[in-house]
Amino acid sequence: MTPRFDAIGLVVSDMAASVTFYRRLGFAFPAGAENEPHAEAELPGGLRLLLDTEQTVRSFLPEWQPPTGGGRHSLALRCADPAEVDAVYEDLVGAGYHGELKPWDAFWGQRYASAHDPDGNGVDLFAPLAAAAAE
Repeated sequence: MTPRFDAIGLVVSDMAASVTFYRRLGFAFPAGAENEPHAEAELPGGLRLLLDTEQTVRSFLPEWQPPTGGGRHSLALRCADPAEVDAVYEDLVGAGYHGELKPWDAFWGQRYASAHDPDGNGVDLFAPLAAAAAE
């Protein structure tokens, strides 16, 4: 037996706020997901993004507490081109979300930026720079 990578799960403090954020980025959560204790959005390639409220997690793990300190993970979203990185970042910041790292041309050949979802999880935006994409 070989386990297969199937989903990415996040624990959220406010399901409605999280579903709104990820829908803004194009994740297709079903209607009414913002009112549920568990929500799923199918991703390209067959993966899924799973959101569970803190209360849901505590229903089977009563001692669970949200982590403190800096995040150790992020979701990385590939944009069509460097201009889209800038546009998506500006859209998120303009909507009131925290912009952690303004778009910049990274030394590894990508236009790169980072924002936070409502729970402080990193969402990285990237696209190959024109020179790197041509190679």
